[in-house]
This record gives sequence, structure tokens and C-alpha cells, in this order.
Amino acid sequence: MSRLPLSVKQGPAELPRVLGTSQAIAIVVGTIIGSGIFLVPREMMQATGSPSLVYLAWVVGGLLSLFGAMSYAELGAMLPFAGGEYIYLRGAYGDTTAFLYMWTWFAVAKPASIAAVTIGLARTLEFFPAFAWLESQPFGSHIPFHESQLFAIAVTWLITGLNYLGIKKAGDFQLAFTLLKAILILIVAGLCFTSPAGSWSNFATSLPHATGGFSGFMLALIATLWAYDGWNDLTMVAGEVRDPERNLPFALISGLCIVGVLFMATNAAIQYILPAAHIAASERPAVAALTVVADTHGAGFVAAAMAVSIFVTLNGTIMSGARVPYAAARDGLFFRTFAHIHPRFQSPSVSLIIQALLATILLALLSQFQQHFELAIFAEWLFYMLTTTTVFLYRHRQPGLSRPYRVWGYPVLPALFILCAAVVLVWSFAGNIKGSLIGTVFILFGLPVLWLIRRRSEIAPLNATKNLPSDGDSPPLR
Repeated sequence: MSRLPLSVKQGPAELPRVLGTSQAIAIVVGTIIGSGIFLVPREMMQATGSPSLVYLAWVVGGLLSLFGAMSYAELGAMLPFAGGEYIYLRGAYGDTTAFLYMWTWFAVAKPASIAAVTIGLARTLEFFPAFAWLESQPFGSHIPFHESQLFAIAVTWLITGLNYLGIKKAGDFQLAFTLLKAILILIVAGLCFTSPAGSWSNFATSLPHATGGFSGFMLALIATLWAYDGWNDLTMVAGEVRDPERNLPFALISGLCIVGVLFMATNAAIQYILPAAHIAASERPAVAALTVVADTHGAGFVAAAMAVSIFVTLNGTIMSGARVPYAAARDGLFFRTFAHIHPRFQSPSVSLIIQALLATILLALLSQFQQHFELAIFAEWLFYMLTTTTVFLYRHRQPGLSRPYRVWGYPVLPALFILCAAVVLVWSFAGNIKGSLIGTVFILFGLPVLWLIRRRSEIAPLNATKNLPSDGDSPPLR
């Protein structure tokens, strides 16, 4: 019989369920929307050359992401515990697959994501003269180290500190600044649509030398899927969401719908101001559009909105990442110290600190780490695909297990998402064979690590029960 991860059994030390519906939605919206909303219109236009195909890509990408979120909603409502995908994979495929997922997220995906987000924040702030010092090299030109790296390290520890103080404080921060982010995005859209510089005729323009065709549309579609990336992070903190059977599915689905509206509104606002050729030629289309609308003041407003947006994304990324090694440690699949919960702040304090240390190492040693971040793309979509297949496995093996939410359109919609994930896997592998192979080797490097951990007699599970509950034996959590 398949096993349920030990961390789902209620033990003496549990993370508190203090996140409400609004905070859960904010984690979805705030984590997804980073700087991409202001940048991806360029590459999408370069790929398709047509505004209509750009919007089609947004719609298709949003629907595919929604199908994935709906599949995760069933899993999350059924198994609403810390660790998210780790929990689902361990119950369906066992220890090894779950550990490799945890290893990938802990050792590369989350630290690299944190590093990428913080450097993105630093480079956004460089727009303002007050932050010009971020471009300087404090140790001289012979050492490839910039002040922006120091700034990124400081911000990493600042937000890690906020999460160390407890998820309630981090959740309230996420809610407040996600609301601010949404307001700023709507203001950007409003300024564009009310500007006399705009014209509906821009929607009829095209880019003659775009990639075009099916390949161009697929490039744009994959860009949208990456823009929507991050909706799965809520499942990692599912063990701290109140009334998860109701709130998890609602937050995942409604959060993605909100993101879709904001993405479409921003893209349309940019298109209203700029013709297709200008969008394709602009490194930051939103900045270019607001420069037309309000000169340098408009560009500064967009830069400020981007900074706020990135800041909120960082909080959601740090918050969710620490829960995966925590869950594995509780199951005896990782070092026990990672399962430590701070007695006062009720946070996975050790997991948070070591996650920040790994991100700090990346930021300190790798000035061009974006290339390393690309190595995680292959792994991310591999596990998205595997996790969604567990919907089918749980339905087959445990048909009577309590499912407060069942994915609509089963089995078609989960199957479509699995197919979509497979396409992204093939595309990312073909587009970056070396990086994908290195990423695969890094994932498999987790096997000897797991062997060493199992050899350590002092690492024992914190709980004792390993079997799945019998059908219907899963009382709702509050």
C-alpha cells in the first residue's frame, strides 16, 4: 500500500494554522507576479509578431496553469500539510522520489530563485539615482563583486528574518504588499488607457520579422507559463492554512484568476500606448509605455511598482521554500535539525536560516548566476508533471479517501496539464541541453545523499506511522 508521509500525522510539534483566506490568496498572487509582468510582453511580441496571438498565448497559458492549480487543489485539500508536492510525491511514489524533489528544491531551485529575485530587485532600483552605488565594485575591478550582491544578501536576510518571526507576520506582510502591488499595477493600466498618447490602432500593428508560426506561438506560450509560475508555493505552506479543505482550493483558483486579469490588463495597457515594433524593441515595455505617458516620472513609477512586486515575490519564495526540508526532516528523510520549530515564533527556524545561507553563497560567489537558475527550469517542470500524475494514482489507489475538492474536468484537464508540462520539458531540454543534463545530474546526486542520510543511525523519524489512512479516515483540519 502507498505510504503517507509521516509529517502529515499530528505530533507534538506542529506549525500553527494561522493563515486565513486572504493571506492564502495573497501568497498565490504575490508570489506569481514579480517583474515578469512588466518584461515578458517584449519576448512574446518578438515570438508571435501579432497582438492577437500574444493575447491568445496569455489565455492558453492561463488556462493551462489553472488546470495545474485545480489538480493541486484536489491534492492540497486532501493532504493539507507542510511540504506540498513533497507530501503528494511521497504518498504516491515513495521515499526516493520525494527526497529527490526535496533535494532539488532545497539545494538549487529555491536558493537560486531567491538569488535571482533579489538581484532583480537591485537592478530595478538602479533606475533611481539614489541607488546608483549598487553598480559599484567595492573590492576593485579585478574582483567580480558588486554592491548589488551585498544589497541582495542583506534583503535576503531581512525577509528571512521576517519569516523567522512567524508566518502570521510574514502572511500579513504578504497581504498588505500584494494589495499595494495590485493597486500599482491597476494605476499603471489606468494611466495608459486614459492617456491621449494611446491609440486602439496599435492593436492592429504587427512585427514583420517575428519568429511567427507555431514555433513562435509556443515560445510565447512558454513565456506565459513562466510568468504564471509560482502558484504551487501555497501548497508548501498548506500546514499553516486554516480550514484548508475550503481555503486551499479557493485561494489557488481565485488567486490565479486575479493574476490572469492583472496580466491581461497590463499587456493591453502597454499595447494601447506602443505599437508592436516598439514593444519588441523595448527592453522594459512597461517603462517605455509610461515614459510616453508621463515622461521620466512615469518610468520611475513603473520602476517603483516593479520593486514592490519583486519584494513581495521574495517573501512568498522564502516562506514556501523552508517548509519542504522541514517536512522531509520530520519524516526522517533529512537531518533532524531541519524539523526544529522555534518555541516562541513557531517557525521552521533552522530550515529558514540554512536556506538563506545557500542563497547567500550563490549571491556571493556567482555574479552571473542567472545561468545557474536556468538549470532548475527542467527540474521544476519535471516535478510539476510528476505531481499532477499523483491525482490519478490517488484516485485509483484510494478512491474513498476524503476529497473536499475534486478537480473539475477529471481526467481531461489534469491530463492536459501533464501533456503541457511534457512539452515544456522537451522544449527546455532541447533549448539548453547542457544545462538540462547538468540539472538532471544534480537531481540524481541526491541519491548518494539519501543513502548517506539513511546510514546515519541518529536520524530517525519524528513519528511512527507510515501507512496511508484507510478510505474516509482523514478528518478535516481546522
